[in-house]
Amino acid sequence: MSTIKLGQVTVPAIGVGTWNIGEDPTKHDNEVKAIRTAVDAGATVIDTAEMYGQGRSERITAEALAPYSRENLFLIDKVLPGNASHAKLENSLDRSLRLMQTDYFDLYLLHWRGTIPLAETVEELTKMQEKGKIRHWGVSNFDTADIKELWSLPNGKDCLANENLYNLDERGIEYDLLPLMHQAGMPLIAYSPLSQGDTISGKLTDHPLIKELAHNHHVTVYQIMLAWTIRDHHTLAIPKAASPVHAKENVEALNISFTSNELEALAKAFPKPTTKQPLATI
Repeated sequence: MSTIKLGQVTVPAIGVGTWNIGEDPTKHDNEVKAIRTAVDAGATVIDTAEMYGQGRSERITAEALAPYSRENLFLIDKVLPGNASHAKLENSLDRSLRLMQTDYFDLYLLHWRGTIPLAETVEELTKMQEKGKIRHWGVSNFDTADIKELWSLPNGKDCLANENLYNLDERGIEYDLLPLMHQAGMPLIAYSPLSQGDTISGKLTDHPLIKELAHNHHVTVYQIMLAWTIRDHHTLAIPKAASPVHAKENVEALNISFTSNELEALAKAFPKPTTKQPLATI
C-alpha cells in the first residue's frame, strides 16, 4: 500500500475529499455511507473546508466519522481567505471544530490567497498551533512565487503541505512548483485527481492506454488515474467519495504499482509541461 508522511504521521496516500458533499439533501445517506466505506477500506485522511456547502460538508463529515476513533484519523480543514485575519481566523477555526465535533485539526489550510497579508495569516496559524487547536498548518492553491514568499516570512517554513489541482489533464505544477516542493520535502495534496470525473478534458476514461492499463491491472480506468497521481510517493490524493462503491475502489488504488515501461508510456501519452504554466484551479 502506497503511503506518505505528513509531519510525523504516515498515512495512506489516498484519502477522502468532501467537496460538493452536503449540496443535495437526497444524497445524505449515500454520502455518509461513502465516507464510512472509504474509512473501513483503510483511508485515514479526510479533507473538508468551511466553504464546502457553507459548513454542510463539515457537518455531514462529522456524522460519518462519529463511529471511528479520532486518534486514527487525520482531519484536514480550510479557512476562507477573507477569514484568515487576526480578527476572524480563530472564530472560523472554532466554528469548523464545532461542526466537525473535534478539538483539533491535524492540518489547517489557507484555502487560497486573498487580500489579507500573508504574514498576518501565518501569525494567526502559528498562534492556533501553539494553542493546540491545529497540529499543523499549510496552504492551498499556492504557486511557486507564493511558496517562495511564504518561506521568506517568520515561521513560513513551518508550512506542512500545499494542496493543488493535479491530475493527468493538469500537470502544469510539474514544471517548477513540484520540484521546488520536493526539494524542500513538502508534500503535495492533489485535489480533483480524477479530473472531476473526467470532465476537464473528457478524454481520459476512453483513452486507449488508460483502458489497456486498467485491463492489464484488472482495475477501473479511474483507479489507474488515481494510482498515477500518487506515483511519486510525495503526493496525497483526495478524490471525492461519490458513492460507497467508488469510495472503496479509490482506496484500493493504493495497491497499484506501475512498471517503468508503463510510466514511460503514460508520460509519452500525457507529457509534462516544458514551460511555465498558469496555476490551474477549479
